[in-house]
Amino acid sequence: MMEEKLKPEVIMRAENISMVFPGTKALDNVSYNVYRGAVNVIIGENGAGKSTLMKILAGIQQPTEGELLLNGRSVVIDSTRSAAKLGIGMVHQELNLSDNLSIAENIFLGRELQHGVSPIDNAHQAQLAQEVMERLKQTLDPNELVANLKVGQKQLVEIGKALAGDIDILILDEPTSALSKAEVEILFSVIRDLTSQGVSIIYISHRLEELMEIGNYITILRDGKFQAEAAVTEIDVGWIVREMLGSDPVTDFLPDQRQFGIKLLEAEDITYVNESETAVVDHVSFDVREGEIVGIYGLMGAGRTELFECLVGQSNYTGRFSLNGKIIRPNTSTPDRIKMGIGLVPEDRKKSGIFPVSSVATNLTISSLWKRLKGLAISPKAEQEAVNSAIDSLSIKVSTPEVEIQALSGGNQQKVVIGRSLLTEPKVLLLDEPTRGIDIGAKADVFEMMVKLSQQGIGILFSTSDLKEIMAVSDRILVMSNGKLTADVMRKETNEEQLVLASAQGF
Repeated sequence: MMEEKLKPEVIMRAENISMVFPGTKALDNVSYNVYRGAVNVIIGENGAGKSTLMKILAGIQQPTEGELLLNGRSVVIDSTRSAAKLGIGMVHQELNLSDNLSIAENIFLGRELQHGVSPIDNAHQAQLAQEVMERLKQTLDPNELVANLKVGQKQLVEIGKALAGDIDILILDEPTSALSKAEVEILFSVIRDLTSQGVSIIYISHRLEELMEIGNYITILRDGKFQAEAAVTEIDVGWIVREMLGSDPVTDFLPDQRQFGIKLLEAEDITYVNESETAVVDHVSFDVREGEIVGIYGLMGAGRTELFECLVGQSNYTGRFSLNGKIIRPNTSTPDRIKMGIGLVPEDRKKSGIFPVSSVATNLTISSLWKRLKGLAISPKAEQEAVNSAIDSLSIKVSTPEVEIQALSGGNQQKVVIGRSLLTEPKVLLLDEPTRGIDIGAKADVFEMMVKLSQQGIGILFSTSDLKEIMAVSDRILVMSNGKLTADVMRKETNEEQLVLASAQGF
């Protein structure tokens, strides 16, 4: 879109980069320019390849094919240490700090100021750390333990770590996701200072209005491929959305003339304030009816997972939930909520969804053993019948229920986790990113299962950051942005562009 004569100097170029993982091609012949002294925005839907490309530029991963050029010369970046020597630093969205160390110790971790066998020069480190934090407009004591900081302050320390080096290119991956509005303004001021000094910023974010404010040039990836590049002054939010989405048709898994019953789940004014005093769920109200599939669409940091945590009693929220007309008190435990009729399939299957070395049978029944008690003992016959029923009804591909669940494919593991919730006989089933990490065929199986369960009268509330998924299997769509509910619409009365624009609100 930019005319050749208007393009500034390219400090770094990724040329014809491809990255192949088992079963997927994360990047497909992507070429990408980083312009000197500018904020280079990169955007795309989840799975577009942004993070993979950034990891390659930062030396965390090496490409299957392609070449990296720095100041016009071919370079090999085979580690984060070699990237640092070339003046490339990356601030990850996930904090990588040691809570038991001070701010200064974290900033100089792995590059401590010392000579030979002499002790670390803590005083000099503290002085330099203070200068770095003052650059970020923070008056924090450099000897303060990181454990005592708020989340937003920790994010700024993470940025400080990168600034302490001799940086020419700084990659910021969703840097504002944990920051307050005041902290975001500080960060933007620092970014403008850095670019005025010739530092090149690569900036990843889903917040469209934020990108338009801070960005100079924008590159869009879609499905692992380069899609478009433009100067921010030449485009608008609508252009970004159109280039991100493309025109691929959406598969519809819902039959016609869907019927819904009574309100099963009602949420009124739900608010959850995290440890950094940010409302990550901000006065949210909604309902889910019998037999209805309600999708929650939102990007990173929207508050979807935190809302689910409130629903299952894992967060100290204010507001009110009711299930089948019965109020769920905030101090009601998670096991009691499950017994009342709330089932949850968590986002991170491997971390909090399965017991990897336990059998498929154990993973299926662990949450519902109380239903098969006879006196003080569990009925083996009832347990076996429940396992066989779940395997048959969900079409779980397994040679025997006694096999370890870690031997199954990702899609079949997900079916087991869903089956575990179903064996608790839920009235409402919560699915947090139910298709994450599974292949296309398994995704279709999960969607068909969701429709089948809804036809049995179960209310389903699921979350995703994938627009195609939210449009494929939702009767009604809620959109969250920065903890707020920004849309509540019937699926047939909206489109993908409207959903993206709603997800960019609230900042």
